[in-house]
Amino acid sequence: MSDRQTDRRLERAILELLDRRGPTATICPSDAARAVYEGDDDGWRALMEPARRAARRLVTAGHVEITQSGRPVEPTKARGPIRIRGVR
Repeated sequence: MSDRQTDRRLERAILELLDRRGPTATICPSDAARAVYEGDDDGWRALMEPARRAARRLVTAGHVEITQSGRPVEPTKARGPIRIRGVR
């Protein structure tokens, strides 16, 4: 699978995971990485940064926001653990 295909699958996974949850629910980038990874081991960890990048692209497109401590943050300034939620 190409990087572009993986990127698109991660974006779709983020949106689908959020759609299945309540309007104020959040997900971790690892949720999307695990959903896209096709193995049974911890290889999903290699998809963590691509999942974070997918979330940033979705922020730019106006579909989601990235939060820390429950508050929206500028994606380029987020350091450490983040959560992703749909735009309210």
